[in-house]
Amino acid sequence: MRTFAVIWLGQLISTMGSYMTHFALTLWAWEVIQSATALALIGFFSQLLRIPVTLVAGLIVDRYSRKQLMMLGDSVVALSTIAIGLLYLTGHLQLWHLYLAAMINGGFEQIQSLAYQTSISLLVPPQQLTRANSMDSAVHYSAIILGPALAGFLYQPMGLLGILLIDIVTFAIAIGTLAWATIPQPQPQSNSALDFRFDQLTLGLRTVWKQPNLRALLGITGLFWFFHDLGSAIDDPMILARSEGSAQTLASIAIAAGIGGVTGAILLSLWGGPKRRVNGMLAGFIGAGVSKTVFGLGRSPHIWLPSQVCSSLNFPLLGSSETAIWMEKIAPEIQGRVFAANALVLQGISAIATLVAGPLADQIFEPLLKLEISDNTPSHVLSSAFGAGSGAGMALLYVLCSLFMVLIGSIGFFIDRLKAVEG
Repeated sequence: MRTFAVIWLGQLISTMGSYMTHFALTLWAWEVIQSATALALIGFFSQLLRIPVTLVAGLIVDRYSRKQLMMLGDSVVALSTIAIGLLYLTGHLQLWHLYLAAMINGGFEQIQSLAYQTSISLLVPPQQLTRANSMDSAVHYSAIILGPALAGFLYQPMGLLGILLIDIVTFAIAIGTLAWATIPQPQPQSNSALDFRFDQLTLGLRTVWKQPNLRALLGITGLFWFFHDLGSAIDDPMILARSEGSAQTLASIAIAAGIGGVTGAILLSLWGGPKRRVNGMLAGFIGAGVSKTVFGLGRSPHIWLPSQVCSSLNFPLLGSSETAIWMEKIAPEIQGRVFAANALVLQGISAIATLVAGPLADQIFEPLLKLEISDNTPSHVLSSAFGAGSGAGMALLYVLCSLFMVLIGSIGFFIDRLKAVEG
């Protein structure tokens, strides 16, 4: 557990730097072009290279040193951050550079993330898996608290370049902790060279497909994350549009998300998680969806901040519960390929969601709520609930996605295959 804790700390520091950079680049991009589509495309391009990489990432992670793969992933993203900094310093940074960096980073981050995820079950005893995964959730949410808060405070005096420099230092710390750590490597199933034959590339998908209970688990999580990512893709532009581009408001909401996530992760670590992990996952789906519905209906930080805290409380529960199920059901020597297969499905779903989110918001929902309409039309009901100004259409789309999240979680309690996944 000590080795895991050291690696965890390095990833926490690095992730905090990454959130600082993401926050600063979001502000920079919104200043350049105030478009939901432009910001959503960053998320799409981050998934674009992940999908083909995921086809082979499982084989690579199961065969080669997971420690070295994690160091490689962090190093490539650090070099990408340096490149963005140089472009900004010379006055050549453009929006398409962010798309290119997001695409490259996404591919290597997929390998790094998969290597990290499959190392947890080798570093932590089985009874501690839910707790370890909740600590992993705390990395994300702690970074959300500190990253945007620091970036919001430092963006004006230090500028984008200063924040990028801080991010590079945090990557160096993460790589240093990995260099120190010893991470066990499971024995490969054969001593042959890396095999990219079709049957090996599809082993993870076939392993899941042969087990109806695991198919049900992957199916319902895929539906949940589609609507979650569709809403999340327009989250930042919705807030910026409804707060007149306020960096402080955006940072405050990110901090609220972090507080909720860290609180949820700490409570889950102390508790150890529910005995029926499927129930914990589904309850998390519903709780997140209800909170996000309130968030979307709000028009000010007085509603956004508490509802964001409540929303984020649920994600350590739902994420840790689901991950612990997979770790228990899949043998360590093939976890890389099975987790990669799951990631391939979810990334494809996420890519579709983020690709359509911007055009849906800019071309359909935003114009719908801005129309001059009479009191007797159905659209007037919508404008009464969401307003008719900038960001109102995005709020409507966000609420619809949130309600589907609630529906998916509720239906899950009635799916027999899903209830049987834990035996």
